[in-house]
Amino acid sequence: MHSYRSHTCADLNAKHVGENVRLSGWVHRVRDHGGILFIDLRDHYGITQVLADPDSPAFSELEKVRSEWCIRIDGEVKARAPELVNKNIPTGEVEIFVRDMEVLGASKELPLQVFDEPDFPEETRLKYRFLDLRRETLHNNIILRSNVVKSIRNRMDGQGFNEFQTPIITASSPEGARDFLVPSRLHPGKFYALPQAPQQFKQMIMVAGFDKYFQIAPCFRDEDPRADRSPTDFYQLDLEMSFVNQQDVFDTIEPVIKGIFEEFGKGRPVAQDWPQISYKDSALWYGTDKPDLRNPIKMQVVSEHFAGSGFAIFAKLLENEGTEIRAIPAPKGGSRKFCDRMNKFAQQEGLPGMGYIFWRDQGEGMEAAGPLAKNIGPERTEAIRQQLGLEVGDAAFFLGGKPAAFESVAGRARTVIGEELELTDKDSFKFAWIVDFPMYERDPESGKVDFSHNPFSMPQGGMEALSAEDPETILGYQYDLACNGYELISGAIRNHQPEIMYKAFEIAGYPKEEVEKRFGGMVNAFTYGAPPHGGCAAGIDRIVMLLADESNIRQVIMFPMNQRAEDLMLGGPSEPTNEQLRELHLRVIPAEDK
Repeated sequence: MHSYRSHTCADLNAKHVGENVRLSGWVHRVRDHGGILFIDLRDHYGITQVLADPDSPAFSELEKVRSEWCIRIDGEVKARAPELVNKNIPTGEVEIFVRDMEVLGASKELPLQVFDEPDFPEETRLKYRFLDLRRETLHNNIILRSNVVKSIRNRMDGQGFNEFQTPIITASSPEGARDFLVPSRLHPGKFYALPQAPQQFKQMIMVAGFDKYFQIAPCFRDEDPRADRSPTDFYQLDLEMSFVNQQDVFDTIEPVIKGIFEEFGKGRPVAQDWPQISYKDSALWYGTDKPDLRNPIKMQVVSEHFAGSGFAIFAKLLENEGTEIRAIPAPKGGSRKFCDRMNKFAQQEGLPGMGYIFWRDQGEGMEAAGPLAKNIGPERTEAIRQQLGLEVGDAAFFLGGKPAAFESVAGRARTVIGEELELTDKDSFKFAWIVDFPMYERDPESGKVDFSHNPFSMPQGGMEALSAEDPETILGYQYDLACNGYELISGAIRNHQPEIMYKAFEIAGYPKEEVEKRFGGMVNAFTYGAPPHGGCAAGIDRIVMLLADESNIRQVIMFPMNQRAEDLMLGGPSEPTNEQLRELHLRVIPAEDK
């Protein structure tokens, strides 16, 4: 018999009754039932119940074991009585009568309990992550992640893609976040960088003549943490294709993502229709560029109904250039109590409030109620109702000003309304491509023009648009894929023509010399017959987070950092030794007290 096990803790069933077996695993739970010891023994695969009574040679030793001790047991498989069968586990028909036991690894008193997964502070869970990973939910999440990555690889291979690895130590290349810098010992005073993404390398792979590339790529960004973002590193499905347009990329990646969600989504419906929504429309309708389409609410502009109206606040607001009034329809939200609650929500978000109208049945017909209705009169309120398609028992909320000032709040209000009124379908996955991102944005204070999204994207209209159009009107071949309120994919058709690239950067204030200094390797490659190409990257961590029904990305990462970008388990970041600093020709300057 093997030194540690003849079977796993998920293998045994009724057909093994009478066999002598050997199992190894962790003590999940100990129960003493009137002198008979019952132990749930757990390994990676499952749980088997083992037991011993005073007649067992191993009884006295088994009495000493505690939760999370690692043990080996030998024993005989016995059938459980029919009324004691546990149908919730594969081994629930049997139990093992223990005849021998060996402690493979005793455990100290536990800093967190594995059985039953009670709540513990996240700091404790991260410090003792090796214990936290023994818990069923987290353990299953990590296995899910492994299976998702395996399936992605198979699907990409099935579409004719080749997997290539790009460098981890490279030159600094701005990607919209801070680099992690790595000092060079051989070149004092110079630094490598960990790649924020394989952007330049994958583009040069296309120039090198490899038609379809992909990689499960590690990416490193020194970012402030969020619930859906790791503060240090993350993994993405990175892909690039030659001789493609935007729709080709969509047609390639859609079946991969759709297939993953159908395979691992636990039977939840996966939308088959993935609309393409312009960035401008997404901001208007949903208040965000990553809309949750499970929520059917779509915001609308209703400025015309308030211009010159009796509601002075909105009427005067509309006299200023660039202002508008937007309505958030709220089907079934037609009660003063709910309207007041949403008004309070707006105040908590930093706005003076949120106007509203709700429609009620007064017996003699429909009536519009609320302060706004009284100020603008029945004709205007009826026009608003008809535009929004609302009925008795419904409401509408209103925000006004320059869209940039209230758009995000409106988006959050839409989310809250959808959830509170139970309009949002929580049990499905709905996707939308967000397209036509603006190439540039202007800083409202300095007036400086800069890239708004991806500087390597091909501008729609090419050189002609760059030369003749207002930068703020130029769109790029840039796209994101949103799912249930999260950005899953970001990508673009690349700017592969040096002269167009120089012009695009010139508009953003980067002279030719600066472009060549920052991106000289890629620009140089483009002078040797670069093909049109494009691609995208899909966030592995976020995909698994959605599939696992988690709201915190750390729940699907094996060894994550905490909110302060610290590794509590291994103690990173740590102070370097003086010898290390001397080798790297570095000196640490103490931080000034704030």
